[in-house]
Amino acid sequence: MSLWNRALDAAGISDPQLREDYARQRKLVAGYRRSAYLAARLLLPPPLLPHLIAATAFMHRTDTLLDSGPVAERAGACAEWVKEVRDGLASGESDHAAVRPLLHTVSAHPGMRGRVEDFLDASATELEFTGFATEADYQRYVDAYVLPAFMLIAGLIAGEDPAADYAADYREACRVYIDGSQRLDFVNDLSEDLAEGRLNLVRETLDAHGVTRADLENARDTPAIHALLARLLGEARACLSTSRSLVGLAPPEGRPLLRAMIEIELLTAAAAAAKGPGLLRAPARTPLPATARVLFRERRRAHQLR
Repeated sequence: MSLWNRALDAAGISDPQLREDYARQRKLVAGYRRSAYLAARLLLPPPLLPHLIAATAFMHRTDTLLDSGPVAERAGACAEWVKEVRDGLASGESDHAAVRPLLHTVSAHPGMRGRVEDFLDASATELEFTGFATEADYQRYVDAYVLPAFMLIAGLIAGEDPAADYAADYREACRVYIDGSQRLDFVNDLSEDLAEGRLNLVRETLDAHGVTRADLENARDTPAIHALLARLLGEARACLSTSRSLVGLAPPEGRPLLRAMIEIELLTAAAAAAKGPGLLRAPARTPLPATARVLFRERRRAHQLR
């Protein structure tokens, strides 16, 4: 029996249609971020794996609808999707293959319901996004959209009933992590975002370094570009390094995955820094040998906990 089928069994997912729905979501997540999927598959307790897949697939589908196509089309598609999910939450049922796994995960982990609702409420923030004029604008975006998205995952890892002070500390550590991760994504994805007409860097930061959008679009290799990228990646690394406190706040069974997530992001940041202005032509790739070392080290730790 495959690891995936054992995870479905461990999670109590026996209905053939539902198993097929979860498998479809797994394929989506594995194609979207292979390293993140492998980390979850290797490091999570089997009963939690299908539910994390469902949460990740839901987040990714929503995010894709919010980012794809003209604004009017995005608004319509997003409204239809939000209604589909909310109707499913209200009734506990859905004919939509992408909603059924989410509903089952919510039934198995009731704390997910509030986090799903929070994320759906936050979707308007992403739909209306036009860029950041100031650092304060970016920070509001993290609070309004990025953190609710990440809490879909982090909440599952934390469990359903943390004490109030623990929950506040855990959420704040999650915010530090996702702030660093988002900063890294915005830098590493510059070439792809610019090709699609988006610029996600703070305009006041660009102005402070004397860098224009045209400089970025034309992939200019200048001292100002070097300084800008060094600053942005330095900010990302600082957040990610600080977020290591998140590991100690999580339940023991969730720590190997969170530790791996942080270390892999730091490896990506190092690769991006080494690439420098080359990021304006293509993203940096996380080095596979170093990633494998992180995953196997955490795999050993995960086995010791079981």
